[in-house]
Amino acid sequence: MDIVVENIKGLIKSDHPTTTWLAGAEMDTLEIQENAFLCIENGLIHSYGPMELRPQVEFEKTIDASGSFVLPSFVDSHTHLVFAGSREQEFEDKINGLTYAEIAQKGGGILNSALQLRKTSEEQLYQQALARVLEVIRTGTGALEIKSGYGLTLQDEIKMLRVARKLNDTTPVTMKTTFLGAHAFPPDKSREAYMKEVTEVMIPKIAAEGLADYCDVFCEEGFFTPQESELILNQGLRYGLKPKVHANQLNRSGGVQTGVKVGALSVDHLECIGTEEIEALQGSTTMPTALPGAAFFLNLPYPPARDLLKADLPLAIASDYNPGSAPSGNMGLILSLACIKMRLTPAEALNAATINGAYAMEVQDLLGSITPGKVANVFITQAIPSLAFLPYSFGSNLVKTTILNGKIV
Repeated sequence: MDIVVENIKGLIKSDHPTTTWLAGAEMDTLEIQENAFLCIENGLIHSYGPMELRPQVEFEKTIDASGSFVLPSFVDSHTHLVFAGSREQEFEDKINGLTYAEIAQKGGGILNSALQLRKTSEEQLYQQALARVLEVIRTGTGALEIKSGYGLTLQDEIKMLRVARKLNDTTPVTMKTTFLGAHAFPPDKSREAYMKEVTEVMIPKIAAEGLADYCDVFCEEGFFTPQESELILNQGLRYGLKPKVHANQLNRSGGVQTGVKVGALSVDHLECIGTEEIEALQGSTTMPTALPGAAFFLNLPYPPARDLLKADLPLAIASDYNPGSAPSGNMGLILSLACIKMRLTPAEALNAATINGAYAMEVQDLLGSITPGKVANVFITQAIPSLAFLPYSFGSNLVKTTILNGKIV
């Protein structure tokens, strides 16, 4: 066999390979095998159990995990990891009192990133993004969704998506890509002209080149209306791009209801939701996804996680890694914010960052839990006293060893 991890203090295991997601009260459950071993073979989870049942066969690699926990790698189902440059001047503007909308109105925000991206070559963009991927691997991430949206022209949207596909081919991280041409309206085009370009030019071309798995829209006041969002997402569906929605970040925008109406895989942000949005999600197949890093960075209200779980809904959490509103892809920190600010338990936060995130990327049959037959994407912690120590020690990177596709990274 390839690898055995032995003397594990606590292994987060799952014996339910067909689990679609966890919802409501069941999100607060974790199966922990104490004093455990984990066998990995041919890139897959082979078996696990108590140390006294460890197979007495020869392994290519033996890892002693005394004092450590072994967890499934994080599945970060919402990022904008491919971007050019940074936006720390806007960070200062926010400190000085400007709102997200005010910064956007004076040419900042998404339009600022679009301008920088157009000046950056595809190779430069790839090298910048590669460094970020390597960074998030070190903090426990094994799968990423990457959105476009900083191009706002056909050429530059394609450039972003090609970089994302190249990252998928050149790193051990599992990736999905999302076309987000409907991120903002470029200042040099009318609203009608850009809507036509997104629906009649960009979506057909990007689908024909096989560059995206999903289509997303920033459904928000001052950006894309529910009606415009529905039109774009339905056009994406016609070309095989499943819908996702940036919903209800700044206002009660109608984004959640739009996402449910078109059968979106996920609706993401949810800082501004109430009873109406929660009722719309009930009975749907849409994953509510919170992005606590963005709420933290922009000083916005946090998504009402406890209300969602009380309504027996599932919940995923993701980093929203981007240069303007969440310049960090550290899912360990996102775990802490979800516990501290959204009142999730450590078990709920871990399930939100793993199996439920995997559903939001349609990889739940392969990733998101330590289950025999699934891909061996796991990480080994430093020696820690308990699982709750992970979110408790916010800001610390407690990942000691990362294994992706059955190989030590």
